[in-house]
Amino acid sequence: MTTKTLVIKGKGGLGNRILSAVSGLVYADLSGRTPVIDWRDGCYAPLGENAYPLLFQSPITGENVEDHTDICPAIWTGKLHRQPQDMIDAYMPQSHSNPWGYRKLCVDLKRLDHPQETAVYWSYLPKLARMQHHLRRDPRFANRGEREILADYLGRYFTPNARVRRALSQMRPTTKRPSIGVHIRFTDRKIPLRPVLATLRRLKQCQPDATIFLATDNAQIEQRLTCEFDKVVTHPKRLDPSGHRLHGPDTTCDQQREAENALIDMWQLSRCDHLIYSHRSTFSVTSACLGCFSKVHTHDVERFSVRLWAKDLLQRYA
Repeated sequence: MTTKTLVIKGKGGLGNRILSAVSGLVYADLSGRTPVIDWRDGCYAPLGENAYPLLFQSPITGENVEDHTDICPAIWTGKLHRQPQDMIDAYMPQSHSNPWGYRKLCVDLKRLDHPQETAVYWSYLPKLARMQHHLRRDPRFANRGEREILADYLGRYFTPNARVRRALSQMRPTTKRPSIGVHIRFTDRKIPLRPVLATLRRLKQCQPDATIFLATDNAQIEQRLTCEFDKVVTHPKRLDPSGHRLHGPDTTCDQQREAENALIDMWQLSRCDHLIYSHRSTFSVTSACLGCFSKVHTHDVERFSVRLWAKDLLQRYA
């Protein structure tokens, strides 16, 4: 009997591709396929080199599937070496922001019985909601919440590599004091700064000895918080002085090293006592899943945004 494979592609930032890959791994388990994670798009390793096994110590073994011809969706036939970014550019350039656009490049998640030898999974955001009817019928997933499933798969498939683990062990924990993790994305996409600062000031007033662990992609934000608050801890990384994004195939930095630095930030945020973030950021949502925070210890600065919640609902089920 031929082993069926699920190739899981990546696009976007680390949070996007990690949570989306978890959805692919869940689908692989539901459908009895062997997963292969393919992050060769050049964002976190040189173009053509798979960043996933460089960044994570994983139970997944590599498999060369490029010679496979029995593929679902058929658009990937003869193109398994390509990545979602250039496939969208080539075949549906108007669909980069279309919440339904991923379906042309992704196996139909409503079905588990696709006969093709190889299926391709890709989405920009996690899609467990579209697999709910499968999850409810499978004893491995029934009666488990989405956050629990995400945390389980993150632990099984996304153990950071040795350099990241060494750095985290030296930061364990930030100090013996209470710790407040703050994630502020402020380059190509900005979260609102005012509620972040207001929440941080309130928590510091209640816990004046608390250490702040700051994860940001913006040098000005790092300088501002370091000046305003005491006991601010950061992990050294490259911050573009002009405010440009840190990761992508067009950057000139050491891509793997900066990806590792981002993972250090992500995992360290998960180990803080409090987490201040915006749920529009999959980076910090991943940290929240890793940390298994209680609701009183997570502080979503955009939790009252009706527009964002409506967008999230649409994207979850699209």
